[in-house]
Amino acid sequence: MLDFIFVLLFGGAAFYGARRIIEALLEWQPPALLDVPNERSSHTEPRLRGGGIAIVLVVIVGAAIYGMVAGHWTDFAPYLLGGLIIAGVSLIDDLRSLPMAVRLGVHVGAAVLAIGSYTLGRGLPLPPLPDFIAALISLLWIVGLTNAFNFMDGIDGLAGAQAVIAALAWIVLGLVLGVPEIALVAALIAGAAGAFLFFNRPPALIFMGDVGAAFLGYTFAVLPLMSYGTARLGVAAALILGVFVFDTGFTFLRRLSRGEKVFQAHRSHLYQRLVATGSSHENVTGLYAALATVFAAAGITIALAPPYWLLIATVLTLGATIGLWLHVRRQELRHL
Repeated sequence: MLDFIFVLLFGGAAFYGARRIIEALLEWQPPALLDVPNERSSHTEPRLRGGGIAIVLVVIVGAAIYGMVAGHWTDFAPYLLGGLIIAGVSLIDDLRSLPMAVRLGVHVGAAVLAIGSYTLGRGLPLPPLPDFIAALISLLWIVGLTNAFNFMDGIDGLAGAQAVIAALAWIVLGLVLGVPEIALVAALIAGAAGAFLFFNRPPALIFMGDVGAAFLGYTFAVLPLMSYGTARLGVAAALILGVFVFDTGFTFLRRLSRGEKVFQAHRSHLYQRLVATGSSHENVTGLYAALATVFAAAGITIALAPPYWLLIATVLTLGATIGLWLHVRRQELRHL
């Protein structure tokens, strides 16, 4: 009961704090954070980016306060340091573009910090794989999701809605599994991302920017490591972000098979293809939010339900991914 009260208090405080910070940014309108549309943009008028600054500040400060008050500082310290590193280099990239190698190097360093601190370098337990393979997969998971969340932050409301839904799923897992640190971080994310979504819902007044998207991707990737979880929890973590993981993975493999430069900026994600057919940001974000809810339910099922429920989770996720792909193809064929 006490953990639930903390979740409510910190989640509410995160919502209030993030909202006030974003209101201050909108009033200030710092020129360095102004996003001017280009050929790859989905917006047509200049908008302020960097709304993710509010998410980063609220989550970092809130987790640090809870860590000190509850005596769990050492549980939060590696995540807080890694998150600050990710957010710092992403903010610099928002202000002036950094080489991809620099960003990836920082992402790898933050991932190594989390894996070394929370699993002693072994990564998530993935039997029967040896530890070094599990550690490598964990490294690819953290770096991949850090970037995937950033790639998916391309239209109004999309990343904010996914963050809120995923955070709510992690609150459930943290409370049920008896890991209050996880529930607390998730509550801070839910509150801060919810406040951001208030200003980012279509038509958006402010964008998240790399600083917020990369930080959220890193956070959701590290949460299963912080919980000293099992292989099932690792699978659950991937499912909770399943719609983003599927869109990014499918798009990456599709572009790779066509011989395209996969690390070059593009507009061929499934959600971008839907927008290109004339679908509104509201409709695409609503569709992805519905799919994210299905994936989150499947992730919770994988983590908490008896083994025979795995079939239900599998059917849910396969149906969601196939349905998304068929919907995109149908819209494209109708648009021809």
